[in-house]
Amino acid sequence: MVKTGVIHGRFQVFHKDHLKYILAGKSRCSHLVVGITNPDPLLTGKDPADPHRSTPLSNPLTYFERYVMIRETLVEAGLGWTDFSVVPFPVNFPELYKYYVPLDAVFFLTIYDEWGRRKLEWFRGQGLATEILWTRSSADKGLSAGYIRRLMAEGAQWTHLVPAAATRRLVEWNIPERLKRLFDAARQDGI
Repeated sequence: MVKTGVIHGRFQVFHKDHLKYILAGKSRCSHLVVGITNPDPLLTGKDPADPHRSTPLSNPLTYFERYVMIRETLVEAGLGWTDFSVVPFPVNFPELYKYYVPLDAVFFLTIYDEWGRRKLEWFRGQGLATEILWTRSSADKGLSAGYIRRLMAEGAQWTHLVPAAATRRLVEWNIPERLKRLFDAARQDGI
């Protein structure tokens, strides 16, 4: 077990497979730093490996909303407040990593597609220690936050796909209504 690990994701919205991913990283280190990517529009880079990940429709939640959801979910899952940290992580800007996460940590990631390979390349290009938790085809990825966002926007059942703590916050903040408005606007714009 290593002292410190770093794991990352957009977590738009935080679902049960995200929780499995984070807990897999935590099982390999004493302290896990959870980096929230695309923390704001200025630190959200476009990338041809996954062009949709930078659009407003793919990033409906604020950094703070994701921060609260993740912290509350991890504590509800049994982690103590000192077992992890949650920070912004501008994954598209490797030159900025040193300002957000400890570079002597092990960087955990999963690979499903070209986007995962691109991040591995960035991490290794920065000389960071990496560990691939698992590699799967995109067809075997599991839950998709985009799918869950669409269910929420359409008023379909989604709570069974999201941890209870995250569900409570998403309902409290009326995120399904926010998503409905975003999806309606995107349809009107022909997106």
